Amino acid sequence: MKVLKYHTNDTPAQQADDWQQLRQQHYDVLHICGCWHCQAWQMARYALKRGTRLVFSPEGQLEPWVVDEGYWKEKLPKKLLYQRWIVKQAYAVIIQGKMEEECLKRLGWNPRLVIIRNPQITSTITVQETQRQLEVVYRKVMDSNTLELMSDDMRRMLRTLLLMGITGDKRWLDGDVTTLEPEQWRQLMCYAHQEHLTDTIKKGIRVLGLDSPDIDAAQIDFFVPEGFEEYQSISSAIGSSFVSENDRLMATFRYLRKQAVHHRLTIAHLVELDKELRFHDAEEDRLCDDLEERRLWKFAARLMQLMSELTGLTEGFMLMPPLNDRLTRRLRRQIDNRLKINN
Repeated sequence: MKVLKYHTNDTPAQQADDWQQLRQQHYDVLHICGCWHCQAWQMARYALKRGTRLVFSPEGQLEPWVVDEGYWKEKLPKKLLYQRWIVKQAYAVIIQGKMEEECLKRLGWNPRLVIIRNPQITSTITVQETQRQLEVVYRKVMDSNTLELMSDDMRRMLRTLLLMGITGDKRWLDGDVTTLEPEQWRQLMCYAHQEHLTDTIKKGIRVLGLDSPDIDAAQIDFFVPEGFEEYQSISSAIGSSFVSENDRLMATFRYLRKQAVHHRLTIAHLVELDKELRFHDAEEDRLCDDLEERRLWKFAARLMQLMSELTGLTEGFMLMPPLNDRLTRRLRRQIDNRLKINN
């Protein structure tokens, strides 16, 4: 994990060197220390466009008495132009104590506040412990929303493992198996845990006989967006007392449409539905008629498209031909962005 720390109170020569390093190398995290500095904004914009994640330390410079000094001529324009944006874009804001925490809470620009004491102003913490705590924060940042960090090959590997985990049969393998590095395995297992896919993924690993590192993602901390709601399984939401498989599937599609409307549709829902379609028989013609009557047919067709892309469902198990339109793409973004830190 590569981290670049940029201090607004460094010498111009050091700041220029930091700029050059950011342009020449890829960093996982850019840690900006200090406020009211235009070059920090420029570096943050540059980094974010290239997939680098941002951590920010105000270092007391957002305290009211600091902000009030030259407020109308200096601080207000800078706040509106870039300072608030920097704080909002940060995966984590590192503060030095309770007083600064209360100040940042009142501003309301970012809820992800982490207290790490400064060894230069207190003897209650050592330089080594401060660095250790910073590294914990950097690791937490990189363990959050790992889907965003995955390459196309990794996403194909995720789909393959889900397909193997759902079917339990290596004969369904429809491509080469990508070899993953330890950090890529960590990203994959973090995403699996955060989206309640761990059991399916681990089964897929066993089916393929892969030698994967032993990663207990349940013990790995991560950030979630504001308003994040945990996944609720279809079976726990709709119950199990249905007269027929058609009735169960109708209840399933009604529930999933409700989840989609409220932006709570997840990839784990698609895995559940995929298993339902593969392993349970339904009267498909009658079910499609019922879906059309209740204006659910197109929604169901969009789910068929998403499952073909994300879980490997083939047309032989689909209720109708998949539909890939503007609303399908919107549902795909909803699933992809579920763990995105929204700012």
